[in-house]
Amino acid sequence: MPYSTAHKAESRERILKSAIELFSRQGFEKVSIGQIMKLAKMTHGAFYAHFASKEALYHESVRKTLEGSRAARLVKGPLSVKHLTDLVANYWNLQELERKRKPGPETVLFNEIGNENAEIRTLFEASYLRMRKMLETRLIALGRLKKLPIEPDREVIAEKSRAILASLVGAVAIAKSLPDEKERQQILKAAQRQILQMLGVGESELERMLRAAGQNSG
Repeated sequence: MPYSTAHKAESRERILKSAIELFSRQGFEKVSIGQIMKLAKMTHGAFYAHFASKEALYHESVRKTLEGSRAARLVKGPLSVKHLTDLVANYWNLQELERKRKPGPETVLFNEIGNENAEIRTLFEASYLRMRKMLETRLIALGRLKKLPIEPDREVIAEKSRAILASLVGAVAIAKSLPDEKERQQILKAAQRQILQMLGVGESELERMLRAAGQNSG
């Protein structure tokens, strides 16, 4: 008796959920189809009934991560500095892999730095451009509304967005590689402060946001 459409959809979702979990922690190269299917509690042979290849599964996992991330939902939220800094101000969110939280799009970026696979490099670029576009859109809107002390000039905004992403991804990549928890926190805090300064947040407001971020993560 063939499986129902609902059963097939559920099985596909289990594979995808397992893939997102493993890819976000280890990256494309270090994860095998066997590992994914084991985590999904399914047989290895069942994989190809749902995905043509590991690359196809990775592509879908990246798309789902980007669309379901907190960052993506942030774009639809109210236009305020608070909502923007929710993306970058809370350094604990950058440690979500350690805390078993839902992976964010920055995990796609730092896991695949230096990957030579042509298809993965294309996905890396798409992830980067999508995040940059998201930041640019929000910064331009806040600049026009005078909610941030920045001119809504597209070139200036693009540069700020690049710098924010470089700080965000770089901080996570370095912190993830260090065994010392205190040093990891210091790196992430430094990146947090730097990003808020890039946004033109004043010192008193910056300190208030840092305190609030620490309280929310506790």
